[in-house]
Order: sequence, then C-alpha cells, then structure tokens
Amino acid sequence: MTCATIPSPRVFLFLQGPHGPFFDRLGRMLRRAGAEVWRVGFNAGDSAFWRDRRRYIAYRGDPEDWPGTLDGILTDKRVTDLVLYGDVRPCHATAIVRARARGIAVHVFEEGYLRPYWVTYERGGSNGHSRLMRTDVDEMRRALENCDLEAPLPPGHWGDMRQHIFYGALYHGLVMLANGGYRGFRSHRDATVMQEFRLYLRRLLLMPVTRLQRMAATARIRFGGFPYHMALLQLEHDSSFRQHSGFATMADFVDTVIAGFAAGAPGHHHVVFKAHPLEDGRVDIPGAIRRAGRAHGVAARVHYVRGGKLAQLLGDARSAVTVNSTAGQQVLWRGMPLKVFGDAVYAKPDFVSTQPLAEFFAAPSRPDMRAYKDYRRYLLETSQVAGGFYSARGRRQLLRQVVDMMLAPDDPYDALSRGTAAPRQQLHAVG
Repeated sequence: MTCATIPSPRVFLFLQGPHGPFFDRLGRMLRRAGAEVWRVGFNAGDSAFWRDRRRYIAYRGDPEDWPGTLDGILTDKRVTDLVLYGDVRPCHATAIVRARARGIAVHVFEEGYLRPYWVTYERGGSNGHSRLMRTDVDEMRRALENCDLEAPLPPGHWGDMRQHIFYGALYHGLVMLANGGYRGFRSHRDATVMQEFRLYLRRLLLMPVTRLQRMAATARIRFGGFPYHMALLQLEHDSSFRQHSGFATMADFVDTVIAGFAAGAPGHHHVVFKAHPLEDGRVDIPGAIRRAGRAHGVAARVHYVRGGKLAQLLGDARSAVTVNSTAGQQVLWRGMPLKVFGDAVYAKPDFVSTQPLAEFFAAPSRPDMRAYKDYRRYLLETSQVAGGFYSARGRRQLLRQVVDMMLAPDDPYDALSRGTAAPRQQLHAVG
C-alpha cells in the first residue's frame, strides 16, 4: 500500500513593495490560501506597513552584506517564491539572481503597462526585462487563439493620485523620523530620505496651486488653434528611464525632442511637453525646456503642462514622442503616430514609428491598429490585472484576481499559450 505524498507548502518571501498596505493585504490572502509568508523589511517604512510581526525579518545590515544574508534566509525558510515591486533596485536585482540560481519563482509587480486601470504582474522581470520584449505580435496572435472573450473594458474611475502621494509622504516620513533601527539602509534613489519626504510633502500641499496652473496651460493649448505634438515626460529617477533608455537626464531628452521638432515640424506647429503626474520638481524640467527652446529658435512654439490627465490634450494632438513612458499606450490606442527612444514593452515595429525624428515631426507614420489591438488584448489576457495599489477599492479589485495567478503553476503568458489560464473577470465601464 502506498501513501499519497502531501505537497510541501509554498513559502513566499516578500521584499520591498509599493508604498502603502498592498503587500500586507496580499500576504494575508496568500496565508489564507495555505501558503507560508515572510517579509524582509529594509527600513521603518517597510515595517510600518506589515502587520504580521512574527513573520517579519528586519534587515539592519549594510548593502554589501545583503547577498549573504539573503542566501541564509532562502535556505532557512525554504523559500519557493520571491515577491517584489520593480526588478532593478539593487536589493531586488541581487535577490532575483540568487532566486533564479535556486529555481525559485520570481513574482514581479509594477505599475500597469496600460495605466491607470490596471497593475502589471509578471514572473521573472518587468519593463525592459519582461518577456514581452522578446514576443512579437504574431506569437501573441497565436496565443490568443485559445481565448474567445473580448478584451475587458476599463472602469470609468479607478484609484486616487492623492493616495499615492500621501503614502509616499508617509513612507519617507517614517524612514526619516523612525529609522534608528535600520542604520545600514541606503535608498536606491539619488535623493536623501529627507529630500524625498520634503518633495512628497511639497507635492501634496501644492496640489491645488498645481491644478490651477495646469488648467491655465491646458486652456491656452486647447483654445490656441494651432496644430501640436505631444512629448510625454517621465520621472528622471524612474527605473524605466534610468535602466532602459540611452539618456542620462530628462534634459537630454528635452533637447533631442526640441532639436528634432525645430528641424522637421512645419513652422505653424507647436510641441507640448506633458509632465509625469508625480513630477515633484527635483529636476528643473521647465528650465530645460526654456533653454532648449531658445537654443533652437522655437521658444514661442514650446509649451509645458504640469501633471494631470493626458486624455484632454491627446484628443487634438497630431503625434507623440516619449522615451518609454507607459502613457505611450494611450497614444497608440487612439491610433496616433508614436516615436519611442527607449526600451518599452510596446515598442514593436508594427505600430511604433521607426522614422528619424525630424522626418517624424514633418510627416509621422501611423500605427497598424489591427496589430496594436491584438497586442493590447494579449496584455489584458495575461499580465494586466484590474485594480490598483493605493486606493482601498483598487486593492480589493486587484486581490480578487492576482492571488490565483500567483498560485497557478504557469505564468500569465504560458497560461494563455497552453490554454490553462483561469477565467479573468470581465469589467464593464461605469459612470
């Protein structure tokens, strides 16, 4: 008589997550599913948002000691799964290498490739390290043959930027004021913790003023009566810009765009630089735009808009350029010409222009919309999960689906190709 072998429980090790309580809620739900869950915290902000103190491991050492400590944790806890937010900060990049060497599954969360209504969940890597970088549209179409459903519609409203900024300010405030037990902590950003806290707090307090400035600038553009092109800016300290582009600074990108615009765009066209919604002033973007505009003789035709929603301006734009912002997907969804300078999951020759920049501004080529719609549907059936990290409603929606995806044997891409994907919730637009 033989006895059935009881499978060993999954052991999830969480590292750093998005600001706020999402990782804590995710860990609790995985425990309810029967998994064992641990969290490594690197500072007081990580600690504050993790409620299970019995399964919290405080890393108090120096960065150079992290690899050895991690190896000990992976062995001692018999870790089967690693969970993290973003894959390029040093402590995460090291952990991914160590995990792969042991055959440990790596679950990576990121902001949605199709923002703002979805979150990205992948295994192994995201952005420039995503499997999407190596998958062409024809492969996606073959995988979609296993799916009969139409792509889900986005909800009418999702999340709250104020909550994102609030959690960022709270996190950095805790690190600044209560980090005595983590003296070895080093931020993966260039700014100090004090500077980060001040920038988040300043951004939060100035939101009403920024909104008025944005409304005035948007009105000048929308009622100006001139044709215009959009330049979609990113955060200079963001990993997508720093790790997956050829630019050292955002000012370099600004100068490149304005030089190409001056050389190729018709004389009555304008260019509008749209700031990232979380731009906090740590880089003098307006100054860089003014200087480049004067240097190339087009200062009167260059505009800058602070944050806010992109849709209002995109509706009347002729084309758009970006390094690799996820906002590029909003451009493609509208069938607009798009020029990309960095590595991006959507930078497929089927729908992103390969023209030189001056030629692009003179006569931009349009995307193959059939190819882009297939690509978008593929994302919505695989790595894009409805919900958000920062609002309570967004977290609830995300947790309804992503836990089952994490527990599944196949990653989202393989699951679709093999026909093993669990049914995805079909959202419908609401008022």
